[in-house]
Amino acid sequence: MGGDGFDDALLDDERALTAVDADLRRLAESGARVRREVEAAADAGADLEMFGRPRALVAAGTDARLLRAVLESWCPVPFVAWPGPGLPGWAGSIDLVVVLAPGGGDSGTTAAVTEAVRRGCGLIVACPPHSMLAEHAASRYSIVLPTHTGDALAAAVVMMQAMHRMGLGPEVNAESVAGALDAVAIAASPGREMSDNPAKELAITLADALPLVWGGSVLAARAARRVVELFRRYSGRPALAADADHLLPVLASSPGHDVFADPFTDPYEQGAAPVRPALVILDDGSDAAAVREQRGRLVTAAEQHGVRVHTVRATDGPDMAHYASLLLTGSYAAVYLGVGLGNPQRG
Repeated sequence: MGGDGFDDALLDDERALTAVDADLRRLAESGARVRREVEAAADAGADLEMFGRPRALVAAGTDARLLRAVLESWCPVPFVAWPGPGLPGWAGSIDLVVVLAPGGGDSGTTAAVTEAVRRGCGLIVACPPHSMLAEHAASRYSIVLPTHTGDALAAAVVMMQAMHRMGLGPEVNAESVAGALDAVAIAASPGREMSDNPAKELAITLADALPLVWGGSVLAARAARRVVELFRRYSGRPALAADADHLLPVLASSPGHDVFADPFTDPYEQGAAPVRPALVILDDGSDAAAVREQRGRLVTAAEQHGVRVHTVRATDGPDMAHYASLLLTGSYAAVYLGVGLGNPQRG
C-alpha cells in the first residue's frame, strides 16, 4: 500500500529504512551526544561559584520550558520560565539568567542574552562556543557552556548539572540519561522487527489514527508536546498533546465504530482522512494521586468510546532518564510512521 495509506511492511524493508538512515542514525547517537556535551562543558563550569545565590532564576529562550519542568519544583529561589524575547522587567544584577541555545539561538534568544548583559545579570548560556550568541553573551558576569552537537536534551543535561553545582537544581546523572537513551536505541533499532520493537508498534497503532498524546507529570507532559511535534512533521497529519481536561472532549466526540464496516476496505480510499483518535499515554512512573486520577478518566473515556489506548512506559532510573526514554521512543515512532506512510525524510 502506498500514497496516503500506511504499509507496515515498509517498517522492516531495508530500502525504505535506508531513506531515513540519517534520521535514525541521529536518534541512535543520542546517548553519545549527552556524554560528549557533558565532557566538553566540564571545564567551563569551574567558575560557577562567582554567581553566589541569586535573588531569582530566569530561564530564557525557546527551551525554557524544559528547564522549568525539572527545576521549578526544586529551585530554592523564585523561578521564572521566559520563552519569549527579552527578560522580565524586574530582572537585574542580583538575578541569574540561564539560556539553552544548542543551535546557536534565534532573534528572541539573542534579545534575552543581550538584555541580560546590558542589565548586569548573572548569565549562563549553553551554546556553540564560536556562535554569534556566545559573542553577545561575553561579559564579566557570564559563562558559556560550550555545546557542539545541536542537541537540546544534551545541552539541558549540561545546564542542569551546572544548576545542581550551584544548589539551584536536583542532581542529574548524565550517564543514567545516556544509558536510558542507549537502551531505547537498541529496543527501537530499525533492525529489530515489528513484533519486538516498541517504536514500530506505536507507529502501527497510529497508522490510521489521530494521535492524542498525554503525559501526567510535568516532564511527561513536556515529552508529549515534543513527540506530537515530531508526529506532525513526519506524518503531515494533525496530532494533539494536551491536559486531560482538554483531551476528554475529543475522546467523547470520537465517531463510533461501524460494526458493519468492511475490515478489508482501505480507510484512505477516495481520499478519506483518518478521523478516529488513538490515545497514547506517556507513563514515567509518577504515582501522584492527580496523575492516577487523570489517567483513569482518560482510559475510561477511551474505552467507552472505542478508542485504542497505547502506553509507552519509562520507569527505570531518575526523572530525566524517564523523560529521555519517552522522548526518544516517540521520536523513533514518528520516523517509522513517516516511513509507513511513504513520507521519508520529513525531519
